[in-house]
Amino acid sequence: MSRLRSGLALLAALVAALIAWLAYPAGGVPILAYHQVNDEGGKYSISIRDFGEQMAYLTQQGYTAVTMAQLADFMAGEGPLPPKAVVITFDDGYADNFTNALPILEKYGLKATVFIITDKVGQPGYLAWDEIRQMRSRGIEIGSHTLGHLALNELDMPEKVRQVTVSKAILEKELGGQIGVLAYPYGLFDATLFDILRSAGYKGACAGVNGLNKPGDNPYSLKRINVGRDRIGLAEFRLRLLRAGIYSKLSL
Repeated sequence: MSRLRSGLALLAALVAALIAWLAYPAGGVPILAYHQVNDEGGKYSISIRDFGEQMAYLTQQGYTAVTMAQLADFMAGEGPLPPKAVVITFDDGYADNFTNALPILEKYGLKATVFIITDKVGQPGYLAWDEIRQMRSRGIEIGSHTLGHLALNELDMPEKVRQVTVSKAILEKELGGQIGVLAYPYGLFDATLFDILRSAGYKGACAGVNGLNKPGDNPYSLKRINVGRDRIGLAEFRLRLLRAGIYSKLSL
């Protein structure tokens, strides 16, 4: 009986130690991936209220929002980041990023990065060029989400090059400045894209892999935390952050 008790006590101590290790902050930089911010209940949307609560939570917890370019520079050893840095990103370039998300970001003094599908600019439900320019003038970083939102890993080499280089050139022409970051459509990529992006002048790219980002990681396959519509409120958002840390620790 004493051996059984000792064994159970040892097992309990090991489980407690494992839980403590998993719960301890992983130390990497989270990149949050949003799409739409509205109250229409779409698959890729989050309510205005929930988005506001999440931005308030980040602020209360001492996070400082940085741009994708700042993160890429940090990972390349070219500049420091503040403690508890976080990157807030939006894919596709929906109009509600300007009407609904931007006022909340400005309320809490948070930076963000919006990845634009250049073929969609000006179409119903998407940002117009004037809105994109306004967002950039108000501190929002603009990145490429390619020309037509095609899965890059399924394209031949010439089309891969066209999707990432022409979209970058269009954005730079319209906005009058350098575009240095990209998000892969659907998060899909392959290793051939790394040299293409590097040659085109991109500093980094977001993939569809969960986890946190640390110095030494590949800047062209940055991990992100997808944030969808919460079903259990702010607790779900906190669990997403925790899960990403666990994924990073376990190298999943």
